[in-house]
Amino acid sequence: MSQVYNFSAGPAMLPAEVLKQAQEELLSWQGLGTSVMEISHRSPEFLAVAQESERDLRDLMAIPDNYTVLFMHGGGRGQFAAVPLNLAAKGQRAMHLVSGSWSKASVVEASKYIQADSADIRFERDGTIGASLDMMPELSTDTAFVHYCPNETVDGIELFGVPQTDKTIVADMSSNILSRPVNVADYGVIWAGAQKNIGPSGLSVVIVRSDLLGSPQADTPVILDYTAAANNESMFNTPPTYSWYLSGLVFKWLKQQGGVAAVEAINRQKAELLYECIDASALYNNRIAAENRSRMNVVFQLADESLNAEFLAQAKDNGLHALKGHRSVGGMRASIYNAMPLIGVQTLVEFMREFERTKG
Repeated sequence: MSQVYNFSAGPAMLPAEVLKQAQEELLSWQGLGTSVMEISHRSPEFLAVAQESERDLRDLMAIPDNYTVLFMHGGGRGQFAAVPLNLAAKGQRAMHLVSGSWSKASVVEASKYIQADSADIRFERDGTIGASLDMMPELSTDTAFVHYCPNETVDGIELFGVPQTDKTIVADMSSNILSRPVNVADYGVIWAGAQKNIGPSGLSVVIVRSDLLGSPQADTPVILDYTAAANNESMFNTPPTYSWYLSGLVFKWLKQQGGVAAVEAINRQKAELLYECIDASALYNNRIAAENRSRMNVVFQLADESLNAEFLAQAKDNGLHALKGHRSVGGMRASIYNAMPLIGVQTLVEFMREFERTKG
């Protein structure tokens, strides 16, 4: 088989250069004769990894000094709980903007700890679906924060703006962090599960404005407590060290590519190439409104769904893996995060065109 391209939505592919370096360092990291995953998280060697990865992330995202960077346990569902527990008093209100599957799930978890109001900002028009921040509702005076998901991994919907409000804005950037520049100062909290666009699963990155620390709910589990994490440099308990180490390698790789702005240009090119293929096709279709088409997760359907299994089987035979859409929506999904090279998308497009030609 030729080169394999992994279009998994998460855990997702890592840059080949990062995996190669990790492989070379696996048995003896920095000449220690042990793996980085075998040493103490409080050792001088690992503390250097932790500090350097934070500096690199701050450089990549231009994170202001009045923001604290945390490396924490738990994926998205952990942060669905951590956000209300750290930012709102018990019973206080917060607004969740629902644009797809993951923002909807955040409401369910937050409602265990606060009054989790929600507003559906999705629309359907002219045969397309999307979401608009212009549909944001009136907010209560005691609303602690507004939570939204700029990129819906399942639905293939991306929001390129920021909610216009004077309330604290919280963004779940799990699937599009570091894919394009953002102004961190627009947000109170940016959080991301690492397993899509940063590193392997098991790690969450939280960027929180420092004045929001200090008032977690009394029964907040310490593993989800932003203040405890900040006061202990993300090491109150043993962190997921190998995930942290690999994420640090990814940050360095991103800097070598020219930083986030340079990566965004490639991401645009990849997404445009794939959407152009879909739009020019009689077999494939994408129902997402043009302004909401995700650059990270391209969803599409086959006009003849009886061909789905054959499409997936032939794609896998051609080294194109994990193209099946999420079980809740069906169809196909190509996740083209930062680590996916342009040639991977070009190879997918060539396959899609050939598959359509043979079925036409």
